[in-house]
Amino acid sequence: MNEEHVLYEVKNHVATLTLNRPDRLNALSQPMLALLSKYLIEANSDREVRVVVLTGAGRGFCAGYDLKDEAEGKGLRGTTAAHFNLPNDAPPLALHNLDKPTICALNGPAAGYGMDMALGCDMRLMSNTAKLAPAFTKIGVLPESGGTWMLPRMIGWAKACEVFFRGGPLSAEEALAYGLVNRVVAPEALLDETYTLAYEIAANAPLSIQATKKAMRMGLEQNFETNIQYTYTILLQLFQSQDFAEGARAFMERRPPNFEGK
Repeated sequence: MNEEHVLYEVKNHVATLTLNRPDRLNALSQPMLALLSKYLIEANSDREVRVVVLTGAGRGFCAGYDLKDEAEGKGLRGTTAAHFNLPNDAPPLALHNLDKPTICALNGPAAGYGMDMALGCDMRLMSNTAKLAPAFTKIGVLPESGGTWMLPRMIGWAKACEVFFRGGPLSAEEALAYGLVNRVVAPEALLDETYTLAYEIAANAPLSIQATKKAMRMGLEQNFETNIQYTYTILLQLFQSQDFAEGARAFMERRPPNFEGK
């Protein structure tokens, strides 16, 4: 396993995962997927990490699953449905279950699995030269890494059908119009904008942010009454935290709070 194909760094409470196979437009091999899972789980358990940034090296974000590997028999093609069970730490599940906020910096094309992975993040900032390429139906497969669950919830059934069934690329402007990305920026400003957002979020109370994300995620499947009962239960727990006491003091003293995640 070449660990340099996924880079992992933590700085100022922000963990950065960089897909680092630029010669293949960061196409994902099985070893890269294992590394992604490893680092996502590590970031989720590291109390120093408050925000996770996912990006790609070179001119592409991720060209999707490496079809060259499939052609050489190194992927899933030889696996039958009867003998396959997606592990709980597989990247789509590890990313979806991450308690920390996630930001995808889309520096270039995101195709297939790469698009699903971008959609799996909580927020997306996109270079104005990047594209989303849901090319699944162009090669005879389907969005296998969460796209069929996420996209209809993001943009509605009819628009999701058009995007997936046509399989054509979406420009940055089209992705913004659909509401699939938070911002479209110039390529040279992408990482600066991403880390400005990441550090702003990381300065807030981490227990509060993680609780908010969990409640929002659960709310996708709960009715209103169940979700609000849950949120009040968590609120009472947060009232007992050191971060809440610090936040209240900082508010009264008119100074920035210093949260420790306790």
